[in-house]
Amino acid sequence: MGEQQQVRFPQEVIDEYAALGVDLPALFSAGDLGTRMGVQIVEASADKVVGTMPVEGNTQPYGLLHGGASAVLAETLGSVGAMLHGGSTKVAVGVDLNCTHHRGIRSGLVTGVATPVHRGRSTATYEIVISDEQGRRVCSARLTCMLRDVRPQDGAQAPASA
Repeated sequence: MGEQQQVRFPQEVIDEYAALGVDLPALFSAGDLGTRMGVQIVEASADKVVGTMPVEGNTQPYGLLHGGASAVLAETLGSVGAMLHGGSTKVAVGVDLNCTHHRGIRSGLVTGVATPVHRGRSTATYEIVISDEQGRRVCSARLTCMLRDVRPQDGAQAPASA
């Protein structure tokens, strides 16, 4: 579904992870599922994560964007934000995701924007707004991630979501 583009991270975040020998763009990619669905993360910081996903290939039998596809985009973006908030010593694990679907869409590209609602020591909650190419809201989602300490067996390959 297209070549994955380079994610833009704040330089201080890149430096923090580079010091640990971690390839930050690879760690915060959309993962295997996101890649199959064409998810591309185009901007990422603890304050805002932006990503896109094509409607084509992610539809349900009626030809509309599948609600589960919106959920994948939402959880991916919120998890990246939570991981960046937690920093290199934490792993973000999704514990609650809810999505409200506002309108059907049959084609084009949707864009998700995740912004923090709560950023604590043990949890982070992000609101994710998914819009169509005309800026109309397609889905509103909220993701809460538990932030747990990195264990040695987690290593640099820790998942961004459950």
